[in-house]
Amino acid sequence: MAEPWRNRARRAVEWNWRLRSVGDPRPHYVICGKDALAYYVARAMLESELPAGGVRVTVVVPERYRSNGPDVAGLHGVRVVRSDRLDVATFEAAGLAGATGLALLHQDDVGNLHAALCAQAVDQRVRQVLRMFNGTLADGVRKLLKAPVEVLSDAEMAAPAFVAAALNEVDPSSFQHRDKTLRVARRADVRPQDVVCALAHLTEAQGVELLPAEQAGADLVLAEATGQPPGTEVAARRLVRARRRRRPVTVVMGAVRGFATRKIGIAVMVVLALIAVLGALISRAEDVSPLEALYLTLVTTLSGADPDTDKAADAQIMQVVLNLAGLALIPLITAVVVDGIVNARLALHTGRLQPARAGHVVVIGLGNVGTRVMAQLREYDVEVVAIDKDPEPRGATLARQLEVPLVVGDAALPETLAAASVADCQALVVASTDDVANLEAALAARDLRDDLRVVLRLFDGDFAERVEETFALGVSRSVSYLAAPAFIGALTERAVITTIPVDRHALPVAEVPVAAGSELDGRPLELVNRDGQVRLIARTPAGGAKTIWWKDLDPRQVIFAGDRLTVVARRRGLDWLTRHCAPPAPGRVPVPPGHVGSVPRGVPTPSGAVPAGLVVGAEPSAPAVVPGTPPAPTDQEVAASAPGAVHPVPTSPSPGDDGPVPPARRAGAEDDSTGAPHVRH
Repeated sequence: MAEPWRNRARRAVEWNWRLRSVGDPRPHYVICGKDALAYYVARAMLESELPAGGVRVTVVVPERYRSNGPDVAGLHGVRVVRSDRLDVATFEAAGLAGATGLALLHQDDVGNLHAALCAQAVDQRVRQVLRMFNGTLADGVRKLLKAPVEVLSDAEMAAPAFVAAALNEVDPSSFQHRDKTLRVARRADVRPQDVVCALAHLTEAQGVELLPAEQAGADLVLAEATGQPPGTEVAARRLVRARRRRRPVTVVMGAVRGFATRKIGIAVMVVLALIAVLGALISRAEDVSPLEALYLTLVTTLSGADPDTDKAADAQIMQVVLNLAGLALIPLITAVVVDGIVNARLALHTGRLQPARAGHVVVIGLGNVGTRVMAQLREYDVEVVAIDKDPEPRGATLARQLEVPLVVGDAALPETLAAASVADCQALVVASTDDVANLEAALAARDLRDDLRVVLRLFDGDFAERVEETFALGVSRSVSYLAAPAFIGALTERAVITTIPVDRHALPVAEVPVAAGSELDGRPLELVNRDGQVRLIARTPAGGAKTIWWKDLDPRQVIFAGDRLTVVARRRGLDWLTRHCAPPAPGRVPVPPGHVGSVPRGVPTPSGAVPAGLVVGAEPSAPAVVPGTPPAPTDQEVAASAPGAVHPVPTSPSPGDDGPVPPARRAGAEDDSTGAPHVRH
């Protein structure tokens, strides 16, 4: 009787959710996935302040699954639907009809395609975001589906960060926007006139300070590409030139050691030693030169000799022993050849027969991420050796095409690491999908060499941070966290151009359109920049005019409806900017001129006239609200969280507020690292 009761209880809960969602004006998003990527996307949607009333999130997970990292079903505020199949019935139970967006985030390209077709049968208008590794299949999906669709690869977006960490450089990827090509670089590596904006200031005491107010002291900057290769490409070329020459004798001896078994090798060495001793005795007994003695020894050993009764007794005994040694040597040579051929084929198949290498990069795990990392390193002409437990992993075909050796075995075993010459490699990239196996391999590699640079993939962000502090293993990367901003931007229809990884943080680069009647319509550009949150790098005027870049931007320029603002921002800052560039919500009186949210400003209108009822520099009253509607949320949290904010924030509560915002609710309390989730009630 227990199972029917559970079923009835679950149906009651689902029915209750359906009743609660009737007439709910909030956007509804359905997320299908069970790993860390689904967790970060769902958490960001729940914490998003766009729109002001929040969103509804439904997560579809399998009935029974093992979460390798943070559990998406454990998030507070999400509705959980459990189903092992993503079919029409599952999407109907999740309330997909009329939803704003659907994210299919399973690591199964064909399964995501089938789910997308089923979702299209439920609602052709819902926006779909698919996670896919196969680029050819992704292109076909875009043409096949009638619904608005975006296909992204988390491995492709995260691989540059792993490559940069392996080569001890910054992110090697560059991106093009409008008529400019931009890249991330160290300030010392670029000219001052090419610096677009400061990205981060790295200090041991305070950690990473993103989008700092002090532009001149930042370590990492966004710069214009001026024809010079990025820093990572330079590092790769330097590594290729500085690679030490391989020792040919060591390579040959290593190949000989792996050619035959130990017992056969010992037998051959004993027989050869016996022949050498007997050859020396024959040379002394018959009083011949060393060359003649060598000739007599080889002829006697390999072909035998005619009996000679006139010889001395000792010479006859040595001749008989040489003939017996020759009889033993011939089958031993045959055994060595046969055994060597078999062992060589097995060693080549498993990757154990490898020459000694130095200055290469070892990649453990040829899954989605490891394959992308391997391919990008080969593009830089860096020598790569791959390790995987599976003889035919996902990237095996590409490894053969790129002539990358594949060592089959457990990466935590010393013999496997020795076969890949880990002790002499430039860096070790551990990119499998198992956190425990990754940590074991990293610790085993550190036992071989203490100063080895290790780039470790870990799903759990808190675990990654503690591993770095405790074991000092080098750099940890979370693929899901690096790729999540792009998936969120595609799901919310934001024009996210790229995502810049900085340490364990991610800075999206986005282009935000300004809607007519929005809170930034008719305001100066200086209000867009917020230290630590948003940095404006370009503005494209309405009507398709030429883009105005950072060099020519004037903070006093006025923003008009139809303009497109290109910014580098943190997630919270991008939420703030998108909300202030959006059209006013129905039933809400637009914010009076001179305000952005509740932040006072004394800014004239585009015509130069001061709006009525507003005294420049004075504290204005709160924005008007239509009677009968709930008060709109203020933006004091974002204004207070922006370091170095220019405009003061009122200390007294506005009409309709319950009082000052508690510290735990401030937007500035956000942590963009992969730490514990923020709980919403």
